[in-house]
Amino acid sequence: MAKRVLIVDDANFMRMIVKDTLTPHGFEICGEAVNGIEAVSKYNALKPDLVTMDITMKEKDGLEAAREILSQDPDARIVMVTALGQEKMLMDSLALGVKDFVVKPFEPERIVSAVQKALA
Repeated sequence: MAKRVLIVDDANFMRMIVKDTLTPHGFEICGEAVNGIEAVSKYNALKPDLVTMDITMKEKDGLEAAREILSQDPDARIVMVTALGQEKMLMDSLALGVKDFVVKPFEPERIVSAVQKALA
């Protein structure tokens, strides 16, 4: 059975890139969200196996959303996907329990590897 992934990013093109990268590797994209508020809501509704989460988003950033998801489900698997220059936030997210991070722009193999590792 395919592992179900929720993609969270405020940029449509980035959600599409992540989706197009993971789908051929057997992952099912069960949902997408454009901000942290939607991420928490969709996580609770869809119960994905993994979330890819952008950090910088309006309304609620990825760090806040990850914190909220992990407080509700300590076993949640989250991989942060963010731009260069967010090192402090990445370290904070790893301290919360996020499994890995991928820096944009990324090579397709890097995100596949991070997702596989987080699900192992």
